[in-house]
Amino acid sequence: MSHLQAYRADIQGLRALAVAPVVLYHVDSRAAPGGFVGVDIFFVISGYLITRILLRELAAGQFSVAGFYERRVKRLFPALYVMLAATLAVGAVALSPGDLAQLGRTAAATVLFSSNIMFLDLSGYFDGAAELKPLLHTWSLAVEEQFYLAFPLVLAAIWRFAPRRLGALLWGGALVSFALCVAATRNHQAAAFYLPLTRAWELLLGAILAAGAAPMARSQKSRDLASLAG
Repeated sequence: MSHLQAYRADIQGLRALAVAPVVLYHVDSRAAPGGFVGVDIFFVISGYLITRILLRELAAGQFSVAGFYERRVKRLFPALYVMLAATLAVGAVALSPGDLAQLGRTAAATVLFSSNIMFLDLSGYFDGAAELKPLLHTWSLAVEEQFYLAFPLVLAAIWRFAPRRLGALLWGGALVSFALCVAATRNHQAAAFYLPLTRAWELLLGAILAAGAAPMARSQKSRDLASLAG
């Protein structure tokens, strides 16, 4: 069975709606004060799509950890390396020596999918020096990849040993992560923003939808109303 899914125009539309406010926020935060919520939407979409693929492969007996990571590498690395090369080239001309050195370190962290940790150590996401961190946006990619280091293995274990509890365990993981996020936001806002444990609930919400573990609207009218409300 192919791991590819049928084209989903609705999900592509959600992506467009999510990325627009993110771009506007970075152009001028006054244009979309809460625009960064688009990243949260992307996390949910990612969790939904990846979990659908994994569950389909598990059901067909075709799940492979190596195959999963091979697909991730093929999908991400070509565009990632082109972006890094272009950013480093511009940075070499436009940045001061100190900022260029920092760019080199963050580029290395980006390749290792750990840039979220580095940016957490450097400073907060919303500080005045953000424009001097050209790879700041890669924090979200790092969060995703850190999540996907463990999630496929956990999902495969649940599928093998406790398939009937899949929905309950996904909900449990999401609630624990959300509780950690709320608790950390009080005194450690940057950590709550950057770390995968406090972001996992968003990816797990997508997984919950993919697993059919959330109440679904039955009528087309109800689904349309839910979409508009969203």
